[in-house]
Amino acid sequence: MTSQTWLVTGGAGFIGANFVRWALEHRPEVHVVVLDKLTYAGSLENLRALPTPERFEFFRGDIASTADVRECFEKHPPSAVLNFAAESHVDRSIDGPRAFIDTNIVGTFELLEAARNRFAELPEEEREAFRFLHISTDEVYGTLGPDGFFTEETPYAPNSPYSASKAGADLLVRAYNRTYGLPTITTNCSNNYGPLQFPEKLIPLMVLNALEGKPLPIYGDGGNIRDWIYVEDHCSGIARALEAGEPGEQYAFGGNSERSNLQVVEGICNALEHLRPASENDALKRQGIDRYAELKSYVEDRPGHDRRYAIDASKSLRALDWQPAHTFEDALTETVGWYLEHEDWRKAIQDEGDTRSRQGLTAATKGAAETDEAATDNTGERS
Repeated sequence: MTSQTWLVTGGAGFIGANFVRWALEHRPEVHVVVLDKLTYAGSLENLRALPTPERFEFFRGDIASTADVRECFEKHPPSAVLNFAAESHVDRSIDGPRAFIDTNIVGTFELLEAARNRFAELPEEEREAFRFLHISTDEVYGTLGPDGFFTEETPYAPNSPYSASKAGADLLVRAYNRTYGLPTITTNCSNNYGPLQFPEKLIPLMVLNALEGKPLPIYGDGGNIRDWIYVEDHCSGIARALEAGEPGEQYAFGGNSERSNLQVVEGICNALEHLRPASENDALKRQGIDRYAELKSYVEDRPGHDRRYAIDASKSLRALDWQPAHTFEDALTETVGWYLEHEDWRKAIQDEGDTRSRQGLTAATKGAAETDEAATDNTGERS
């Protein structure tokens, strides 16, 4: 019999689904319950063929719904709540910020309220073990210049509706710890990459476009820099924060892998040349294209595009004994290989609806972008 129940919200999304798989593989004493609304970016395809399905249950519901959250907590009383659920795509937040407020702020509030009520009813021994872990982003800190790093002490300065909604959620989590004594932990991560990522995001978008011989759209001059973390490394960090982190604390996870968008796209092209050379790709041969790099295309930049993010994860190393185990080059090649090998997943996800059209164009940029045929796609950097 399992001794713990981990409630994973947003577990049908990219990072959440990878964490579910990680937990089932590495924590045999844990029963995992996923609470997910199954929005456009959440799919049951991400939860197929789990390693130990007998320790997994799925509850379809909206974290912003009091009734859904209450019912889930009643049916599956958790010993820990891990809040991955979020609207996460910056470009979509420019087009429609309301969904980000509803899910990221209201949804976090509903979960905190349910967790507070659950915590109050627990016997002392179970109260000592209970945790509410909130997964956030480095985007809450704003943008960096050419030097320096974000740390857990960096003041919040969000620049998009997405990052503002995540900052608001982070502050709610902090307030519930300080005001009600709820044992909360917040983690902030850099850009994730790996299997199961929705194709609006940079890496899977570029892989799929390249395979189909479509343009590889790069925002602006391609010089925007992000620190990249392999999703498996992030998942192991979250587990360490849950099990060894101090309530009320915040932990940052980064991959020590700063790359410009242009460098990432070039890395993808190189990986594809190694795994499925352009000379063997009929979509490229029909166009007389010899190398994937010839598909690169520069498009109108996103409004308010932060220039650089980088994380100093020394606190996580010191307090949690955590550090990333993968290099960017090796994990990127592994990631590209996963998308090549899982054509069934790619087809199933794309059959569910539009996955790659460009979002986040204001009136000022839309006209210019529409004149560029490559701008029909989206670089989608966020995790």
